[in-house]
Amino acid sequence: MIQVAPAVQDLARKLLVQEADESQPSEAGIRAAEKLRLHLSKLVGVSGYHALIARALALAKAEAAWLGAVQLEADGSLDGFLEAAVKQDPQEAMKGEMALLAQVLGLLITFIGPALTLRLVRDIWPEAALNDINSGAEETPS
Repeated sequence: MIQVAPAVQDLARKLLVQEADESQPSEAGIRAAEKLRLHLSKLVGVSGYHALIARALALAKAEAAWLGAVQLEADGSLDGFLEAAVKQDPQEAMKGEMALLAQVLGLLITFIGPALTLRLVRDIWPEAALNDINSGAEETPS
């Protein structure tokens, strides 16, 4: 299993908190995913984003089983995400939302590095107070 570094988990948590400030807390994860989808699809194409989110979703399911109910659409959107999240205890829903977002960020760090990933995040969330990301993903035995 690929464990995301604590700094990346912290970044995911900050972004979800910011999204929760703008909407209902139960919608924070889907709002963050949509912002990423819209922005990254322009940069890497729909199929590139689809591959990224598919891998992140597969990795995040190990941390939050309820993500198994989420279906990935051809455009990279997450069908059933909100419906599955609202059925969960709020802490379990947040755990899944954070796991998915942290996995996406961790994969981005692996592919393009921490500096470019942070720049992308700042482009999407310019008002977020962000720190540098020192490390991406750490391999841990399953």
